[in-house]
Amino acid sequence: MITLYGFGEGFGLPEISPYVAKTEVHLRMAGLAYEKARGAPFEAPKGQLPFIDNDGVVIGDSTFIRGYLERTYGIDFDEGLSPRQRAEAWAIERMVENQLGWIMAQSRWLIPENFAKGPTHFFDGAPQGVREAALEGVRQAVVAVGVGRHSELEALALGVRSLAAISTILGDKPYLFGARPCGADATVFAMLAAILTPFFECELRRRAEGFGNLVAYVDRLMAQFYPGFDWDVESPLRASMAA
Repeated sequence: MITLYGFGEGFGLPEISPYVAKTEVHLRMAGLAYEKARGAPFEAPKGQLPFIDNDGVVIGDSTFIRGYLERTYGIDFDEGLSPRQRAEAWAIERMVENQLGWIMAQSRWLIPENFAKGPTHFFDGAPQGVREAALEGVRQAVVAVGVGRHSELEALALGVRSLAAISTILGDKPYLFGARPCGADATVFAMLAAILTPFFECELRRRAEGFGNLVAYVDRLMAQFYPGFDWDVESPLRASMAA
């Protein structure tokens, strides 16, 4: 039995981490039986979540978990895609995870009001100083990847450009490349949901809500992969789309 280790529900999302959600959607896309358990980064083989334990085989990092699932169970999450589309899917995932994901993290951790209502509670009951050390670690990581070296407006502009690129690629299709989801859909859906959750206030979320096809995409995939979850549909844009 596969055990998926993640953070669990929170922040208005079925899974706090978009990287854990990505793996969970892959498991559901593949129809693989699994159980989910709360994990901690220090328990993970790469010091981050998610990781899986498949009867003693432990794999860390969502991208390498995907590769393991494909090799072990004979799955091709990109079945039906042309070589060009497979290359485009990889490029989309790298844009989403290696840049947009850091801008999302910055909005959760480095906007004081958002940190106070969200990530700070990861450290409830922890020894004094752990919370501050973790926050400083995120701050340094955001600077190291480059996003934190920009002004707020510059980082926002990069995020909006990525959102616009995803919106253009998606168009009016149900999934990124047509009528069926591929591996990159799990990545994009999970990150967009993390941005669109109404739990956090930030300009990136407000800009994302301006892309109607992205809002509809997240709503649609949330209903498909997390049908029992009460996803918020009360934003003004969603209300206008439903009217």
